[in-house]
Amino acid sequence: MLPTITTPTHTRTTLLVTWFALTFAGLVHSQTVGLAPFTTDGCSRFPDGTHQHPELWQSCCVAHDAAYWAGGTADQRKLADQALQQCVATQGQSSVSALMLMGVRVGGSPFIPSSFRWGYGWPLWRGYQPLTDAERAEVLARWPEEVVPPDYLKAPKAQSPIE
Repeated sequence: MLPTITTPTHTRTTLLVTWFALTFAGLVHSQTVGLAPFTTDGCSRFPDGTHQHPELWQSCCVAHDAAYWAGGTADQRKLADQALQQCVATQGQSSVSALMLMGVRVGGSPFIPSSFRWGYGWPLWRGYQPLTDAERAEVLARWPEEVVPPDYLKAPKAQSPIE
């Protein structure tokens, strides 16, 4: 019988590497090509309102989810996060809006493989790529009817020719 030499560190490292490999292989394999249908869970892992008004700022979160589903640049993400904060604040909840802003700034990175990351409608690892004209058209064609699209998603203004 041959002796088996395994150190606890080696075992933990092997298990960790195996877990990461299987996790990321599954994520990459499960990726769709192109834009997935819009989905929302309201205020992802945060209440949709107060105890007295359980859906008080849910519409703010749905609009924010639509922006996150579409993705785009880092500046566009910042605009979406600020719009969420302003929307919740208009519901009389400025303290909650500040807390939500901190949460989405930390947890909404496009580099975290979550269902609520920036650009979650697109395959993982897109990052902060600007939408092409064709992608923007696809996003707008599939945009949820109950949400007004942000200005940055509207078609860019035609530039006048230089005389």
